[in-house]
Amino acid sequence: MGKLINGIFGGFHGRIGNLVGYTLKGKYIVRKIGKSAKPLTPGRKSNCQKMTVVNEILSPSLPVIRTGFRLAVAGTDKNEYNEAVSYNKKNAIQGEYPNISLDYTKVLVSMGDLPMAVNPVINQTSKPDEIEFNWEVAADLSIQRYNDRAMLMVYFPELKLTFYHLSGSKRVEGKDILRIDSDYAGERMEAYISFIKDDGQRVSNSVYAGSLNLDRKTQISAQANAEIENIPGFVQELQDKLTQKVAEGCELRLSQHDTRIAELRINPSPVEQQDIKAPLSSTLSLLFEKAKVNRMIVNISTDNQGTISLLKQMGFRKEGRFIENRFLNGKWVNEYQFAILKSEWELRRSS
Repeated sequence: MGKLINGIFGGFHGRIGNLVGYTLKGKYIVRKIGKSAKPLTPGRKSNCQKMTVVNEILSPSLPVIRTGFRLAVAGTDKNEYNEAVSYNKKNAIQGEYPNISLDYTKVLVSMGDLPMAVNPVINQTSKPDEIEFNWEVAADLSIQRYNDRAMLMVYFPELKLTFYHLSGSKRVEGKDILRIDSDYAGERMEAYISFIKDDGQRVSNSVYAGSLNLDRKTQISAQANAEIENIPGFVQELQDKLTQKVAEGCELRLSQHDTRIAELRINPSPVEQQDIKAPLSSTLSLLFEKAKVNRMIVNISTDNQGTISLLKQMGFRKEGRFIENRFLNGKWVNEYQFAILKSEWELRRSS
């Protein structure tokens, strides 16, 4: 039910029919909701694909976007994310529908008038979880710029994941380290660097710092879209990684009735959301994209409320409740079953 604000001539909050009203930066916004039955025109199809391509990198990078575009929209009714989408749709897209893709060298994840990083490069150190950024420090660098802080970001195109930090080394130091999950050390990476003033009042445009593992990923992609010969072994490898990062006794397997269905059971001990979200998200992406899985089922104790909430946030549907479904540690455990389809996961990642 909608609620009128400031009488009949004001805006409203909530839903009325197929309209929804809300306030954005002091302005009343009314939008129509629901899907049109009209077929998409070629122009709309092209725009939808552009939005999907841009959102793939910006959505998992939201904290960086909010910091990087905050000053660009200050004093306006625009928000940081929409401004980033608008810029990158106009400047970082290549190709024509239906073969639209992203030119990573032209992507901006921050926008401002602070001096940019000069000739940045990246490399992997001897430690699998470290990505080193280096940039040139001019001999005549103004002392006012010494304490600008590096903002670093690495995006994984195949996994749709981002690692970042928003306030790193000083500009004058010429280098910084960004830590990633060591499990992803061999994945393709696209890197960006920008600077933010130590008081947060100015920021630079981001600069593309390069890619890693691009040749290997290109080769894999060319070989039948990275089909895996030993899918059961691949799933076992994913289970081992999940067990290390989520919970002892975590069980991941392919259904004995149909190998296009994956089944995950998380043990009933409490699991912190921040510990499970990244590994579960990457596991889903790998299963759907590489192992040709079409449906993912998760069985979890009804007592594990933290992870149940996370599953709902990630788009899983609760499909059933099973009483005393498993005997574990000397007692019967009640379980919920959640599930998500490949199409649902891909739609959620692109929205």
